[in-house]
Amino acid sequence: MITTFLNGRVRVKVGDLTEEFTDAIVNAANSSLMGGAGVDGAIHLKGGPKIQEECRHIRETTHPDGLPTGEAVITSAGELPARHVIHTVGPIYGQNNGRDADLLAACYVNCLSLAVAHKLATIAFPAISTGVYGYPKPEAAMVASRAVADWLKANRAIAEIRLVFFSPADADVFCSHAQF
Repeated sequence: MITTFLNGRVRVKVGDLTEEFTDAIVNAANSSLMGGAGVDGAIHLKGGPKIQEECRHIRETTHPDGLPTGEAVITSAGELPARHVIHTVGPIYGQNNGRDADLLAACYVNCLSLAVAHKLATIAFPAISTGVYGYPKPEAAMVASRAVADWLKANRAIAEIRLVFFSPADADVFCSHAQF
């Protein structure tokens, strides 16, 4: 199943994010950048030690206290088919003094802006914050789709954004609530 939006610039699909052949995939990371569960764990496991080494360097140099929620950093992709991994920390739902939507939107915008800064044309996202961070999937779909659509209106450098869901049910929820 592949559904497209915005003249094919946004593709919604079901699959394994770690198998995407794109310039970058996005890691729904935790602030430590040292790997975790879900997408984060799969990226670190399949990508090999190079990603971990680069994340450790980021922690030692630019983010010694951890990557703040909504921000993004880039590493190589190690052994993954993508060229880069862009790591972002999504909000833990309900723990941000009413700023959950702004922080989630910032994840998407900052990842896209970082991709452009590195001259990347294709990027694949997971559903940021909708797993263990508890963001309701319908609400996350509205926030993510608006952030992506608004960003694309002002920027032409990204040729394709893929939103990759682990299950058909999650992709359906996104498509039913997206606001492109």
